[in-house]
Amino acid sequence: MRIALTGAAGLVGRFLVGGLDGHVVTLGRRGDIAWDLTGPAPDLRGFDALVHAAFAHVPGRYRGGEGDDPDGFLRANLDGTRRLFDAAARDGVTKVLFLSSRAVFDGWPDDLPLTEDRAPRAASLYGQVKAQAEAHLLALPVQGIALRATGIYGPGADHKWASLIRDFLSGRDVPPRRGTEVHGQDVATACNLLLDRDFSGAAHASDLLLDRRDLLAEIKTLTASTSALPERSNKAVNPLICQTLPELGWRPGGFARLRADAPALLQAALD
Repeated sequence: MRIALTGAAGLVGRFLVGGLDGHVVTLGRRGDIAWDLTGPAPDLRGFDALVHAAFAHVPGRYRGGEGDDPDGFLRANLDGTRRLFDAAARDGVTKVLFLSSRAVFDGWPDDLPLTEDRAPRAASLYGQVKAQAEAHLLALPVQGIALRATGIYGPGADHKWASLIRDFLSGRDVPPRRGTEVHGQDVATACNLLLDRDFSGAAHASDLLLDRRDLLAEIKTLTASTSALPERSNKAVNPLICQTLPELGWRPGGFARLRADAPALLQAALD
């Protein structure tokens, strides 16, 4: 399978570029094929699949990632994504997988089951863009897949918990929080399973319901830090309910995978 991949340099893309099964060609400013979300659509002739993981946003922020330029945010992430999907349909790409987000549901109350057939109700501009891009893709004459992933973690130069770990080790107060997480390698595995099947529609990828206290307890053990762990969060969190991927044999790594990566997460935070 010849796969066009956008966003290869991003937080998720670094797991996809080495984890997708097939011949991967990257599209981006520094990719194998020069392309930008704000520019013309690329020529996608000769590709069997497109995996779209690129997203333009304020560094470190997805919700709120528009900063002070919501119009530019929409032009890049919604208009640019629509152009890309239209080009895939035009050029004969048969499978298109879009990295969406649980943010398409952030307008629903916390106690509502987030099943794969639940209609999106986005509150943030980020979630609205993801939901509208999903709808555009699923209306096209391609095998369209919207992979709604929860918070994605994994080691890297500037991973999502780097500043949190530094704050904890320096003795700063860390507010309680818990949320749903999935490892980037498990996301890559999910992509492979979905691309290998005759599947169209939305699929959910979520693994851990992780409290910051448990994450930082692993860091405390590795460093013998004397910093106080935050209290456990009492906030209700409604995980994504995953049905499609487990039926395809998806088995994410759970807390054991997080524990195995804790030394690399710590080292990246200290570098």
